[in-house]
Amino acid sequence: MKMRKELWFGFAIMALVVAGAVGMLLGVETVTRGHLGLLMLSLVVVAIMLGFPTAFTLMGMGMIFTWLAYDRDITRTLDLMVQAAYKSMANDVLIAIPLFVFMGYLVERANLIEKLFKSLHLAMARVPGSLAVATLITCAIFATATGIVGAVVTLMGLLALPAMLRAGYSTPMSAGAITAGGCLGILIPPSVLLILYGATAGVSVVQLYAGAFFPGIMLAGLYVMYVILMAKLKPAWAPPLSAEERQVVLPAMTAALPAETRQYAPARLLDALKGKRNAQVPTAYVMRQLALVVMPGLLFVLLATSSWRAVTTVSVEEAYGIQPIGFNDNSPRVASEFGLQEPPVEGGLQEPPQESTGLQEPPGADSGALAEPPGAEPAQSAPSAVGEPPGSTAGATPQAATQPAPTWWWVMFGVLGAATALFYLFLSFARLEIFKMLLGSFFPLLTLIMAVLGSIVFGLATPTEAAAMGAFGGFVLAAAYKRLSMDVVRESVYLTAKTSAMVCWLFVGSAIFSAAFALLGGQELIEQWVLSMNLSKIEFMVLSQVVIFLLGWPLEWTEIIVIFMPIFIPLLSHFGVDPLFFGLLVALNLQTAFLSPPVAMSAFYLKGVAPPHVTLNQIFLGMLPFMGIQVLAIVLLYVWPQIGLWLPQLLYK
Repeated sequence: MKMRKELWFGFAIMALVVAGAVGMLLGVETVTRGHLGLLMLSLVVVAIMLGFPTAFTLMGMGMIFTWLAYDRDITRTLDLMVQAAYKSMANDVLIAIPLFVFMGYLVERANLIEKLFKSLHLAMARVPGSLAVATLITCAIFATATGIVGAVVTLMGLLALPAMLRAGYSTPMSAGAITAGGCLGILIPPSVLLILYGATAGVSVVQLYAGAFFPGIMLAGLYVMYVILMAKLKPAWAPPLSAEERQVVLPAMTAALPAETRQYAPARLLDALKGKRNAQVPTAYVMRQLALVVMPGLLFVLLATSSWRAVTTVSVEEAYGIQPIGFNDNSPRVASEFGLQEPPVEGGLQEPPQESTGLQEPPGADSGALAEPPGAEPAQSAPSAVGEPPGSTAGATPQAATQPAPTWWWVMFGVLGAATALFYLFLSFARLEIFKMLLGSFFPLLTLIMAVLGSIVFGLATPTEAAAMGAFGGFVLAAAYKRLSMDVVRESVYLTAKTSAMVCWLFVGSAIFSAAFALLGGQELIEQWVLSMNLSKIEFMVLSQVVIFLLGWPLEWTEIIVIFMPIFIPLLSHFGVDPLFFGLLVALNLQTAFLSPPVAMSAFYLKGVAPPHVTLNQIFLGMLPFMGIQVLAIVLLYVWPQIGLWLPQLLYK
């Protein structure tokens, strides 16, 4: 059947290409070079929907239609192919892709996801829909660390789906939470999608990462709010956990404390240090528990004090004097500074007699020097450079000034302070054990993600350097959890090479396809058609996002980025649209590529590991509300663009 499909498709391509070539040679007016470009675009989409490899379909179509554009000159066609491939491979931005992918595969094999899900599920046990909320947060964190949608959805399908079904959750709610959460990795940095868009659109990947941070958090927050709301309105969809499922097993040393001392952890641990009634509990154990209790407060104080200095201190730039070129000033002081002397005045211009001006020089004044007013400072105290205030000392070190802390600092540390206060207010020994579980699963991943993103966003490293640091961090995590072995490294390297080759060949195919499309005039034809509609900026934005949304149904995000973004991007300047803002909208919109039927790769990933009674229609039904949330997030970002633009403008203004 597959061979028959390929043969039919090959015959169709041959017939269309021959018809176009013959029509062009015969000068038929209805077939122009621009129409051949649109024909190529249509054939590429049809071939991809039929299941042909995207990269080689783009290269093959590009070569065939370039040959037609060059009037069947095979030499120029091959030259174009070589130049396009070399230009793509010489792009430094693409080096970050294999490093980020390698980091993701190593983190995936560190086996953190099970510990992460269990600790989050216990930490949110009293939240409505706690299992689904824990699933979304776990997916968001793990998808951010790996960036591999299929791996996250598959692992969470094996881990979280059975747990939610056993707890009585509805199948669509469970499936929707897993598939939507797994897709967050293509939006929240470090994201391969943003790297590809930046390389295609010529936009800084650093600014894209900074801009996508808050929209990604906003989308994840909207998912969580939807789950909590539906758990309140429809308790049968997400019933609360039983007391047994919320129970935390205490360690033997903690259980050895008297029952009345195991209520409020900080006070009871301090009591355990006094007297001999807790002699069976070693002091070293109590001290370790106290150190864990103190850690969040100490970390909050360190962050607050260090960031306070950073946001309130304004360094004054040192002012450098400017020495004018030439010696327009006739004073001997200026000349003597350079070891110069005035030339003899014989035969030169003579000053007019002083009688004619009515002015007398003060005694001892040099001729040619300006007279200083009474009470002026001596000449040696005059500033030696232009721009220094009178009486200042040349070369003095400028003093740092202070300014009030910005509003965002107060808001951020107000929220952190409230969270820290709540942590200490309700800290029982059970919650202390949950905190220890988070320390072993949540915080290592969070530290890795923040180290990679922070080094990029704050300009400490390029995306490629940060990706290398992230790959090393993946090594460290795998080794720390005793999962690093030669087999793990070999498998990760193989999968990284496979994924990177796919992405890079896709980029090469896109370059060849775009060159052929431009040669045939397809881009110009589309621009003329769009501009002829006299669209406003809002109408253009709505039209482009609707087109991308519809393209996400049959195509994957990689194909949309490399095929259609080169068509949209040249139009942005006509409508005054910022390519950075457009990229953020596209990244939000392309979540639909994994959630929209009939392709919806997330659904097929989940179906492959789901129990037999979970049908594909149930998974699709659970994904639809989250698609609506994605549309709402796009609207919110368009109405309030500062959600995505505030951080790049703050850091790179």
